[in-house]
Amino acid sequence: MTTERRAVGAYGERLAARHLQEIGLVLLHRNWRCSDGEVDLILRDGDDVVFCEVKTRRTATFGPPAAAIDPRKVRKLRLLAGRWLAQSGVRAEHVRFDVVEVLPQRRGAARVVHIRSAF
Repeated sequence: MTTERRAVGAYGERLAARHLQEIGLVLLHRNWRCSDGEVDLILRDGDDVVFCEVKTRRTATFGPPAAAIDPRKVRKLRLLAGRWLAQSGVRAEHVRFDVVEVLPQRRGAARVVHIRSAF
């Protein structure tokens, strides 16, 4: 991955985290990693734990950012969520998987779309 792509991804994750915190979610972990992969954001929403995938795209040429989340990625995120819950000891009433799409605009603020319970 190029330095520019990493920077775009980090920018999107910062915006997504800020947006989710502004609507009342509590950030528990950012960029949690284990040998099987990484979860962008892990948050608490009341009694629920939310595992959030952030997709940032500079253009919509290839469709909406969330379209990049295929069944293989969904399986991986579910596996990672189970690992995080087991390692952290955090208890949750429910577990939810959200997606945040970030689309920087030529002018003005980036467009941030929060998709609750995306899968």
